[in-house]
Amino acid sequence: MENTQSSYRQIFKATSLFGGVQAFNILISIIRSKVIAVLLGPAGMGVAGLFTSTLLLMSNITGMGLASSAVRDVAAAHQRNDITAISRTVKVLNRLVWITGLLGGIIVCLTAPYLSKITFGDTSYTVAFYWLSISLVFSQLTAGRNVLLQGTRQLNRLAKANVLGSLLGLLITLPLYYWYGINGVVPALILTALCTLLIALYFSRQVRTAAVTLTRSETWNEGKGMLKMGFMLSLSSLMALAEAYIVRIFISNTGSVEDVGLYNAGFAIIGTYVGMIFTAMSTDYYPRLAGVANNRVQRNQLINQQAEVAIFILAPILCTFIVFIKWGIVLLYSGQFVSIDAMIHWAALGMYFKAASWSVAFIFLAKGDSKLFFWNELGGVASLLLLNILGYKFRGLSGLGMSFMVGYILYFFQVFLIAKFKYGFAFWKAFYKIFLFQFLLGVTCFLAVTYLPGLLKYVVGIAVLLLSLFYSFKTMNNRIRLWPVLKSKLWRR
Repeated sequence: MENTQSSYRQIFKATSLFGGVQAFNILISIIRSKVIAVLLGPAGMGVAGLFTSTLLLMSNITGMGLASSAVRDVAAAHQRNDITAISRTVKVLNRLVWITGLLGGIIVCLTAPYLSKITFGDTSYTVAFYWLSISLVFSQLTAGRNVLLQGTRQLNRLAKANVLGSLLGLLITLPLYYWYGINGVVPALILTALCTLLIALYFSRQVRTAAVTLTRSETWNEGKGMLKMGFMLSLSSLMALAEAYIVRIFISNTGSVEDVGLYNAGFAIIGTYVGMIFTAMSTDYYPRLAGVANNRVQRNQLINQQAEVAIFILAPILCTFIVFIKWGIVLLYSGQFVSIDAMIHWAALGMYFKAASWSVAFIFLAKGDSKLFFWNELGGVASLLLLNILGYKFRGLSGLGMSFMVGYILYFFQVFLIAKFKYGFAFWKAFYKIFLFQFLLGVTCFLAVTYLPGLLKYVVGIAVLLLSLFYSFKTMNNRIRLWPVLKSKLWRR
């Protein structure tokens, strides 16, 4: 019982910690965007956005997914408390991030004229891409340092590194944009990447490792598993990017450019503000699951616990989205965007199934089953693409929200059945009860805001939201005695 409570507390603590980090990073991003908009105008904002998105794409292609795949190897060695194994894995990782980072930088240099032509329509930004190739190397080295912190579950240090990196990047960005305008974009990106690397180096060097010697053949033999899994992760990321690109092209060709903008705005909201919870949870969850991946009982227990906590946290947030999203859209954008509220309502219902499937899907990464991971993701992306095309064709923007929900319902059953027959996974009865109750509350909110008139929709919606919040808190309190912990902290203050 005590071990179970401890596990729930660890999940909740890590989610709270990195939820705060993600919220801080979003705040920094909003401030940075506002500064760029004020100091540089739309043109400067466009240049900065194009540079950032191009570098992100090149990083996904050349980084070989090491930022995710290597976590499994470090976490497995950490679970065994094997300093030598951790040190060997870290040395292999360090060599691989140097190789992939330099490779990425060289590729950006070699393709700089083409990147400038494709991105900006001419070769006037070729030199800028030469300089930005350095930031690609810095970013890959930073990823290697963060893998060490995440894999050894040095969560406080990782959180501090993320917060300080974001804050320092902002402080560097402001004066450069103020003094140099658009010409400050490239140096700002490079210096931000360098400072983030230096901070990651500082915190990661506090992790104890031993001196080990590895030959080139040993490096390859021990690193090829990371590269293979990382390659599949990169492919899945590219598939998701390709799916999003095709959907946008389809909307533009069959509908309008305005609809593309509305689609982007709607999923930016739900992807950013709900997606940050998934990012926060995965930081601790992935290495923990990797550490017990070969123990069926512990593995199933952790997946169920993580799925429960995901629903506990997300359900009240999703109810809030459904009830108040129209006001949120006006606040974040303008009244011109309120037509996307129905799309977000449907997508919010799909998020319940995304939370459940997300918790299970990590088993493929934790087990290092790269082929199964790839085919699972390919099936999910292909079905979502087809559903998005059909959804927009027949129901417009609302249909895209519906397709998101149906896509994740199908993905949930797909992931569950694969995990059940491949790894002997099963959900607890308690999870089904929690999921069904919270999902029905979400549906009730949806029906209230869709069909009830005037203030009545908010009265019913708020009542259901409070019930969802109360149920989550009460059930979590039964799991980890949450109230005594909160009360002691409040009294201490």
